[in-house]
Amino acid sequence: MAAQNNAPLPDGLEIAGYRIVKKIASGGFSIVYLAYDTDGNAVAIKEYLPSSLALRQPGELVPSVSKAHLPVFRIGLKCFFEEGRALARISHPNVVSVLNFFRAHETVYMVMAYESGHSLQEHIQRQRGKGSKVGEAFIRTIFTQVVKGLREVHANQLLHLDLKPANIYLRTDGTPMLLDFGAARQTVNTDLPTLTPMYTPGFAPPELYAKTGLGPWTDIYSIGASMFACMVGSPPQPADQRKSEDKMASHFQKLKGLYSVELVQLVRWCLEVEPLDRPQSLFAVQKGLQAAVPDAMPAPAPPTMIDKLRGLMGRLGGSGARAKAGPDTLV
Repeated sequence: MAAQNNAPLPDGLEIAGYRIVKKIASGGFSIVYLAYDTDGNAVAIKEYLPSSLALRQPGELVPSVSKAHLPVFRIGLKCFFEEGRALARISHPNVVSVLNFFRAHETVYMVMAYESGHSLQEHIQRQRGKGSKVGEAFIRTIFTQVVKGLREVHANQLLHLDLKPANIYLRTDGTPMLLDFGAARQTVNTDLPTLTPMYTPGFAPPELYAKTGLGPWTDIYSIGASMFACMVGSPPQPADQRKSEDKMASHFQKLKGLYSVELVQLVRWCLEVEPLDRPQSLFAVQKGLQAAVPDAMPAPAPPTMIDKLRGLMGRLGGSGARAKAGPDTLV
């Protein structure tokens, strides 16, 4: 079945005690709605509806799945349900809060806390639109919190597998929150080879293309790619291309002077093509992000009147000239 644009649930629909207000996002894996619970609290409801496997026409509630696609659809359904259950156990300020999950219309729904804000991707685009770069202090602050949230995810035997600025949400108070675990799977899962993880070129490491050897280092590559996107405004060279001709060195060269050597080195470390060459734990990445950066050389103080006179006399060959040009000499 070719990828389809599935019809969303109708506005105003009551489902499992929630009232659908409108569709707010959709992708190849799911549709997300703004809804209200019985107490009038806003929530986001994510519906499992892979467009390559299921089709829902306008006016319908139950998607149609062909017999050929039914086994894989059910595997994905099981993964989505288990993912919701695993995420519901995680309580961390930098991970989206899963409040509930339920079955309806022959699929599964995940209910999450709804918060105002915008994605990191939108922030990057706004900064670029203004002709500004994303500052180093911002990058270090945001990604320190992202890494803390991701450590909690990994501690619950989950990998994200689709980390990118579009999946990092910035609340109105500026704190980040990891979103869209649609690609996440239990780390130990016999169904993994059957249901291929989705990934985004540029943010995905080589092992995601090979669908083998996944681990914390896989998400670490994506963290590095997301920081790189903040610095440059676009994702790194896709990993499959880097295998044959790696052009990243020239990109890192251009970052010299714009960001500290330490931050550029950390991003470069995270983006190593070989998994064993990357940081092997998120703690190492967090440590690098929180490390004190040496202060830049202080700007020279403006010349005093005496300095100016000395310089003038030096140019005229007067007695005030110095044998060697020093910091006070005007050139």
